Amino acid sequence: MQPVSTVSGRAIPLGLKNVDTDVIIPAHWLKTISREGLGGGAFESLRADPENIIDDPEFAGAPVLIAGDNFGCGSSREHAAWALLDLGIMAVIAPSFSDIFSGNAFKNGILTVVLPQEQVDRLLEVARTDPVTIDLENQVVTTPFQDRFAFEIDPFRKHCLTNGLDEIGLTLASEDVIGRHETMREGALPWLNNPRREAA
Repeated sequence: MQPVSTVSGRAIPLGLKNVDTDVIIPAHWLKTISREGLGGGAFESLRADPENIIDDPEFAGAPVLIAGDNFGCGSSREHAAWALLDLGIMAVIAPSFSDIFSGNAFKNGILTVVLPQEQVDRLLEVARTDPVTIDLENQVVTTPFQDRFAFEIDPFRKHCLTNGLDEIGLTLASEDVIGRHETMREGALPWLNNPRREAA
């Protein structure tokens, strides 16, 4: 997982409320176990409209998505996070998120930023013409117009994101401790390593 420190650039001003995971990535895309190519199916129903904002060349490569309340509701599909990443989205700003989506986003290195609706409305306005910057270290979203919106984040999630640690990375970070425990266990409980031990 890539470390996240600052996410800066154009932001797609989606702004829609209650965007569920079936809108983010439709069910017929779930047949794959690969993350590659899912960006092509992201927001498929919205992109059927030739005037959709996702495909607007002005927002090509935008690393930020600004959404409405309750973003990522619906089913728990992790493909939704994969699709956003494949689309190039590294952070989503919204007034609230589905808990499951927020967890999936975090585990895949996507920063979710919760801000009050009035601040999201301001960012939606700015994003139509100018970039936004999310500074994770200082927990603030800024614009070229001196807007400065502080946000809260769980310290553990912040640590993992800033250090690029997913669950595998966290486990490997404790490799020495795990090794010492296994050595101790072999000495104290040798029968656990005997494949022929009798069932109790």
